[in-house]
Amino acid sequence: LWDKMSVDRVDHFVANSRTVQQRINKFYRRESEVIYPPVELKSCSLQKMDNYYAAGGRLVGYKRFDLIVKAFNRLKWPIKIFGAGPELNSLKKIAKNNIEFLGQISDEAKGQLLSGARAFIHPQLEDFGITAVEAMACGRPVIAYSQGGAVETVLPNETGVFFHKQTWESLLDKLLHFNYENWDSGRIRAHANKFSAEIFKNNIKKLIEDRYEEFKKGF
Repeated sequence: LWDKMSVDRVDHFVANSRTVQQRINKFYRRESEVIYPPVELKSCSLQKMDNYYAAGGRLVGYKRFDLIVKAFNRLKWPIKIFGAGPELNSLKKIAKNNIEFLGQISDEAKGQLLSGARAFIHPQLEDFGITAVEAMACGRPVIAYSQGGAVETVLPNETGVFFHKQTWESLLDKLLHFNYENWDSGRIRAHANKFSAEIFKNNIKKLIEDRYEEFKKGF
């Protein structure tokens, strides 16, 4: 009841993705405008690709890092996972030596890590998925689960590829058929620039001005 009362007082909704826009419509029966959140792009630069894959973020259950561990246990390819969280110890227990857990790292270190990766692995369903965009800002393709915000930020076969079942088997199959050499880093980074802080500020400013003009006309 409290939630319904608070929602009824909202003049305009802003969603951070079409995924969230659909939820607002489903549960609140209200329209909303999508403005993608700002992504910090300055820590990323185009560098020479190394021989590892990368993944990371907060290590919690719904982000499904277990799929990455299970797939890479079988592939025996090197992957570096950054971040901390309640799942860290359980993931370490099942991971083989080719999987390296970095813990919390600085933005600068994250930028260097992402820039050198063959690809960034994104196995979760996110409202938006900022880290995947950060990887693209570093010129690296994303291998993502085909649900949530990733379908709005990753361009198939231009800035990344999708796997369609949230299982380690589906991820493994996509990795086996993934060619990490056939990617244009400059084009990937150019796409990520669409999510810059400057564009976000402009979009928010325009939204406020437009809604305020509508408000004034109502008097």
